[in-house]
Amino acid sequence: MSDFIPTADNDLLVWSDHFLAQMSSDTEIAVTDLEALKAASADFHAKIAHLNDSNALAKQATIDKNASRNNTESLIRAEVRRIKARSTYSDGLGAQLNIVGTKNNHDLSTSIPELSGNDLADGVVALNFSKYNSDGVNIYSMRGADVDWQLLHRASVSPFMDVRPLLQLGKPELRRYSAVYVLKDKEIGSFSNEVVVNCTP
Repeated sequence: MSDFIPTADNDLLVWSDHFLAQMSSDTEIAVTDLEALKAASADFHAKIAHLNDSNALAKQATIDKNASRNNTESLIRAEVRRIKARSTYSDGLGAQLNIVGTKNNHDLSTSIPELSGNDLADGVVALNFSKYNSDGVNIYSMRGADVDWQLLHRASVSPFMDVRPLLQLGKPELRRYSAVYVLKDKEIGSFSNEVVVNCTP
């Protein structure tokens, strides 16, 4: 026989509200016991609300950080292109400004992307991947009733944010991810190991 207490937090909130509504009309329950139940339920509601607010803030902070990094990196790259286009540019100046990349001999044809995923709640997942000298990665995903890998996105900047909403509002879900390098619009190398992320409401 299964436990009568729901496993999911949101389900327990609904269940406890119903339970308290019924117990409030029970003349045999002690007043102190009823008050204790109400206080515990109110505290649980408050903690869930605080958790949801914290998750929302963390998710937005990550999105804001990524946008800020992308903007900063874009401005820097544009300025470096202008510096390197000057007639006075030299390798010495490039070394002084630390704007000379190191030679990358990474053989993508035998490479496997390093992929990891972090749940940020409400269906948002941050996917971090290695890029090396590729143009980016194709990220594939499976969830719900999927039986085959579906191309989710071609990402050139890590982390990539999967912002798809949960299939069922308030219900956790498992998502599976895998990635492969892309070079000149063609997939190259081998697929990464499967990454499984438990997406929480």
